[in-house]
Amino acid sequence: MKVGSLNEKIESSIDEALKLKQALLESQVENQFEARNLYDNCPLCASSKISKSAVGDCSKQWLYNPKLPTIMQWMNCEECDHQFIEGPYTDEALKIIFSKQPENQVLGYELENNRYISARIIEKVLQYKSNGVWLDIGFGNGSLLFTAQEFGFEPIGVDLRKDGVIGLQSLGIQAYCDLVQNIEFKKSISVVSMMDVLEHIPYPKEVLLAMHSKMDEDGCLLISCPNSESWVWKFRTRQNQNMYLNSIEHYHNFSRTRLASLLSECGFDMKKYGVSERYRSGMEIIAQKK
Repeated sequence: MKVGSLNEKIESSIDEALKLKQALLESQVENQFEARNLYDNCPLCASSKISKSAVGDCSKQWLYNPKLPTIMQWMNCEECDHQFIEGPYTDEALKIIFSKQPENQVLGYELENNRYISARIIEKVLQYKSNGVWLDIGFGNGSLLFTAQEFGFEPIGVDLRKDGVIGLQSLGIQAYCDLVQNIEFKKSISVVSMMDVLEHIPYPKEVLLAMHSKMDEDGCLLISCPNSESWVWKFRTRQNQNMYLNSIEHYHNFSRTRLASLLSECGFDMKKYGVSERYRSGMEIIAQKK
């Protein structure tokens, strides 16, 4: 076979492969739907001065489904310097995402190892609140609630994944599958924990204000989430390796500065800052009701 003829066949094969790839991509896009309700204003301060910033790609995420768009367009608020996704998911998109559950969020996952981590977290809270009702929003594998009960707290769990709620209820622990702001608790809440949850909530201020109204006068709030001011975050972003820009369930990228000001706006004083050992770039903040 002549070299020229061989090259022509190779080029033809490459062209066919590229056409097939393009056809598959177009087919995938056709099957996708509008998955987000776009924000008109900043979800924290309501300013209309918002602009596009970083772009992520959630296609490699375990929870990703081809029916969902892959592009994650992040926005910046020029007024309060907060970064957020272009809009929260529609109910249809959330059903797709919540149809799968990450292994580390299954009730009882690595219970013994997580017990030690949870104990270290709870010990930081004890100087501010040492008893009462402990409400864990987005309780996931349940470790924090199980361990809080060991320390003498009365545990209550809230989660949007039904299997976990049913599982917790089967263990005799009070649990709800609903938005926490919709729930009327019979007792005042002493400690509210939101471990890697606030960044998943479309309008965090609404939830924080609702929690403020349901808590003891000296109630304690525990929040864990990534810190966009950490040097780990900054270096990962520079290297184009910041996994949080691709995180399919995240709506917000909080800095310590913006989170502290948001808590103050909602009636909480930040008492303690710490580095989370649970996730990269993570921070843990303990705040108390003013």
